Amino acid sequence: MSGHRSIRDTEKAVQAKLGDTTVRHEPMAAVANIYRAAAAVRQHLENSVLRTADLTWTSFVVLWVVWIWGERETRRVAEQAGISKGTLTGVARTLQGRGLLERNGHPTDGRLALLSLTPEGERLMARLFPQFNAEEAFVTDGLADDEALTLADLLRRVVMQVETHGEERRLELLDGKDPRPRRSGRRAKV
Repeated sequence: MSGHRSIRDTEKAVQAKLGDTTVRHEPMAAVANIYRAAAAVRQHLENSVLRTADLTWTSFVVLWVVWIWGERETRRVAEQAGISKGTLTGVARTLQGRGLLERNGHPTDGRLALLSLTPEGERLMARLFPQFNAEEAFVTDGLADDEALTLADLLRRVVMQVETHGEERRLELLDGKDPRPRRSGRRAKV
């Protein structure tokens, strides 16, 4: 047995664990399936079209942000790619080493750095994006065009809810305190 469980198997197992616990099942199913769909799509794209270009999902997203928006401050690229500045530093170094990305100083603020695509990075994205988009079409092939647009609109509303009200909710849940720094999961040295 491969250990793979279907969505239906997972939903049944969660219901069995919860028993009579009061839980809003519809939102739970929605969020679980957003996560599961995102992970499945990411894995498919990394193991197909991005593999042919030797790119990870994150490196592709960084290239895409700079390709679409042009030269950007590193902090803006990290924000738009949904990654930390530290993660961006490693990804940018790798992409620089491959000759796809350039890092330059900001013309008026020496503390800031700007990222831009090299001509090779531009050529790669112009060649790769149509292939990537073909896989986007593949993974949504089970949806009619109007269903795909409805799904996009519904997901956009989820994102807008978090972007509009998420900070307020976090403060409420944390009694107005800043969140503790994330831990790597390692135990403190004794």
